[in-house]
Amino acid sequence: MTDFAKRFKLINYYPPFIGAGIRVVRTDADFTEIEVQMKLRWWNRNVVGTQFGGSLYMMCDPFFMAILMTHLGRGYIVWDKAARIDFLKPGRGRVTAIFRIPPEEIARLRTEADRQSKLEPEFEVDVVDDAGVVVARVHKTLYVRKKPPK
Repeated sequence: MTDFAKRFKLINYYPPFIGAGIRVVRTDADFTEIEVQMKLRWWNRNVVGTQFGGSLYMMCDPFFMAILMTHLGRGYIVWDKAARIDFLKPGRGRVTAIFRIPPEEIARLRTEADRQSKLEPEFEVDVVDDAGVVVARVHKTLYVRKKPPK
């Protein structure tokens, strides 16, 4: 595991995550999967008493990028380029999102980035409630390219 992946556990102390009640609850051993949860609290409810949409998006913001940054390493540039969230059902309790990029996909993206000037891979994650019902679907587009030699 890279230093970044080891330090990544500190994200639970990031003030905006604390304020929204967002927690990384699990990462797998090879850092290709991250599970994030957010409980509904009085301070993160919207005006109608459900999960605040901005918090639902924030719980999905950095994780695909973090997985790719960790695996591609310092020789590559990885940025968030675009995002869209579709709100499908009100979140009335704890919600969970699991971010996965399989090793085969990471290897494919590395190979493509080595051959092309840039890539814009797209990823999708569902935010589900405790019953497994999809509350929101987040679409992320990343920007990936190999750093030029110095």
